[in-house]
Amino acid sequence: MDRQQSITYKTRVAGSVCSFKLLNTILRFLPTPEQALNKSWRWRNISTSLAHSSLSGAWAVLCFYLQPQLLEDLISRHSLLSHSLVAVSTGYFIHDFLDVALNRPCKQSWEVLLHHSAVLSCFGLALTSRLYVGYSVVSLLIEINSVFLHIRQLLLLSGRRNRTDTNTPRPSVTYSVTSWLTLATMFVFRVCTVGWMTRWLVAHSEHMPRFVLTMGATGLSLISIMNVVLLYRLIRADFISNTHNTSGHL
Repeated sequence: MDRQQSITYKTRVAGSVCSFKLLNTILRFLPTPEQALNKSWRWRNISTSLAHSSLSGAWAVLCFYLQPQLLEDLISRHSLLSHSLVAVSTGYFIHDFLDVALNRPCKQSWEVLLHHSAVLSCFGLALTSRLYVGYSVVSLLIEINSVFLHIRQLLLLSGRRNRTDTNTPRPSVTYSVTSWLTLATMFVFRVCTVGWMTRWLVAHSEHMPRFVLTMGATGLSLISIMNVVLLYRLIRADFISNTHNTSGHL
């Protein structure tokens, strides 16, 4: 990578960090639901994450729609659009890592910090080497599910899980639809995507340096474990448990 290219991608990453920080700051001055006032930091953090998920999920789909040839070579083929997506997402994960590390105890945030560390390592390699950019874009399809996960968390934080027109606690239509969409997209865009990425990694392992293969396998293993935990928590909270928790945890 020449010096000009290095400056360009670093500028995109820095601009992304500043943009998501600015968005998070603007949210301080916007109305926060009354039930979320005592968790205002979490409300802002999830809202910022929702903005990133919406942007990166749609952007990843657009990359493959406009340039389907990316799927033919996930190692060396890339475009300005796909490389910029990875740079912007890298900026978000840097922002969120710092936001979480500075505002939550390590005991409560280690899972998120570990996840972000793995993602930043892989995205950093893709940005600096301009290799595996397509593979990184595939991983960002997972953000489509994250959109619904974040909407669900915001509904819980704002106390909008249950209907208000009945005496017995029953999930609202909005929450029920969101919950089912979260479950459906979790299977399609988390389970299936990670499964496909694992299959691809195994099939192309002989064409990859040992350290890259190790990095990819470690990252996929970590994400797979987290996906199982997320799926279990979602099913337990929304489809099995009869308790109506509004804590916003998943």
